[in-house]
Amino acid sequence: MRRIRIGTGAGFAGDRIEPAVELAEHGEIQYLVFECLAERTIALAQQARMRDPNAGYDPLLEARFRAVLPACRARGIRVITNMGAANPVSAARKTVEVARALGLRGLKVAAVTGDDVLDAVRGGDTPLDGNGETIGALGNRLVSANAYTGAEGIVEALAGGADVVITGRAADPAMFLAPLVHEFGWSMEDWTRLGRGTLVGHLMECAGQITGGYFADPGFKDVPDLARLGFPIAEVTEDGDAVITKVPGSGGQVTAATCKEQMLYEVHDPARYFQPDVVADFSGVRVTGAGPDRVAITGGDGHPRTGTLKVSVGLVDSYVGEGQISYAGPGALARGRLALAIVEERLRLTGVQCTELRAELIGVDSILGPKLSQTEHEPREVRLRVAGRTDSAAEATRVANEVESLYLNGPAGGGGATKSVREVIAIRSALVPEALARPAVQMLES
Repeated sequence: MRRIRIGTGAGFAGDRIEPAVELAEHGEIQYLVFECLAERTIALAQQARMRDPNAGYDPLLEARFRAVLPACRARGIRVITNMGAANPVSAARKTVEVARALGLRGLKVAAVTGDDVLDAVRGGDTPLDGNGETIGALGNRLVSANAYTGAEGIVEALAGGADVVITGRAADPAMFLAPLVHEFGWSMEDWTRLGRGTLVGHLMECAGQITGGYFADPGFKDVPDLARLGFPIAEVTEDGDAVITKVPGSGGQVTAATCKEQMLYEVHDPARYFQPDVVADFSGVRVTGAGPDRVAITGGDGHPRTGTLKVSVGLVDSYVGEGQISYAGPGALARGRLALAIVEERLRLTGVQCTELRAELIGVDSILGPKLSQTEHEPREVRLRVAGRTDSAAEATRVANEVESLYLNGPAGGGGATKSVREVIAIRSALVPEALARPAVQMLES
């Protein structure tokens, strides 16, 4: 039975580049997929595009493509990625520029757009999840609105001969489903195969998670050679069954356990996993060892898509002012606690308006809180962190400044103070009719 081999070159925006090169050079793959877009990432990319119309795509796009395009071109590997983020067209232009600099003439690069629905929903009564607020009520706080699109636009680009396909907010599994639809000629109403292809995409989308990266837990789940972690390969058949593996000799491991963890990752109901192309059903999937670093994934089903798309809505939520300072040596814990008390009182005395305040000692009580973190053993060093959420950058700056002032106005021996103020972009979700997000393909050539 014919098989297509797909590799994952990245599982998030800041992922390593070397495993993708390893896949391109030694993976014997036909497709290399870079999944680099999270909910908040695209809102930040939209902000970048507002500042510069040519920006808004993944900042590592150029470095990644300089690293992998020569091997991909030489071996006929086609690349699919959502590194276009808020600006797939500019990302495609940059990719053509990189290809030309590398001497790769005739490379076809497709930009798939249509996910940006900001103009369609701005000012409207589309309800947001949670409290019944509408998108229109956000007013000037609204930054972005991007729909999770399916495989259709990517399939069109592949059919048009694209060597590289760059999307915006495509659903993660759709980038893996699209080459299967294209290669095997699956109908977009073959719900069983679409469900199985979506399962493959979901297993592959986080790259090193399924080869043991996020899985590792020393003493409980030991994973070898994580510094050289290899990224996954899916060997997929025409009926949608797959074997998950990796490049022989690369670090990490592929086992039934790593695959099961990833299959359940971020899935609320395994029998109804809502995607733009299909409602996937993982409830009947079988996960079976098929040799060293080889796991067979069989079964799975799907049901008709809902006709609506999830939209990630980015909005300006607040500002956070943060300050940190360290104390070390005898009495470090006591001095750290005194410093916290000073800052908290100063914020009250000066009337800083915080909607939320966190004051903690990193390594002592910053994660589990003071009740669960009590211990008889005092640390020899602590780092104080105070962070305040406010409605303005000016108020946030006052929080950060109070921590820095501990240098001369607080306990002895404070050092390494840092401060920052940042705008907080929050993400809300909404559902819109799928007709609002129609894919369009623009083809460029190096």
